[in-house]
Amino acid sequence: MWITKSSFIKTNYSEEQLLVLLREKNENGFHHLYDHYSGALYGVILRIVCSKEYTEDVIQEVFVKIWNSIHQYDASKGRLYTWMINIARNTAIDYLKSKGFQNELKNQPLPDFVYNTAELSTTNEESDFIGIKNVLETLETDKQELINLAYYQGFTQNEISEKLKIPLGTVKTKMRNALMKLKDLLKDYQ
Repeated sequence: MWITKSSFIKTNYSEEQLLVLLREKNENGFHHLYDHYSGALYGVILRIVCSKEYTEDVIQEVFVKIWNSIHQYDASKGRLYTWMINIARNTAIDYLKSKGFQNELKNQPLPDFVYNTAELSTTNEESDFIGIKNVLETLETDKQELINLAYYQGFTQNEISEKLKIPLGTVKTKMRNALMKLKDLLKDYQ
């Protein structure tokens, strides 16, 4: 028997309550998680894969990974949202590097993969419901650029080093500093 979304009672759960439900494999918890976080995760994935079609494939995989590995989440290491963003980002990057995707790219006409800024601008609005855009804008420009390249565009530190023409060690140090500053800003934001 399939349980439809409409059969669930709308409830707001705290992060702790949501975690209990997810760890118990409660479908209400999963639907709440999807309803409240899918837009933001979709935006992160879309920025990396640059295709709505592929983003829809990846978002499904991300939620399956979250559902299957929720027991690995450790609240002492960060917020649930941050953990899910990392899963989404890593899954999107893995998808781009997969042989299946690379083979598919070879068989597609180029216009399907042209970077579409109009398409991505709606994603900014969708994914900014948590206010992360405002927090990022308070960072220095170089820190914003590093975070944008790494977390929204899916570049590795080696790729950032090549793109910005700066040593890898400098990228690592600047990235660490940017993330520490962002962490401090997010603490103040809450």
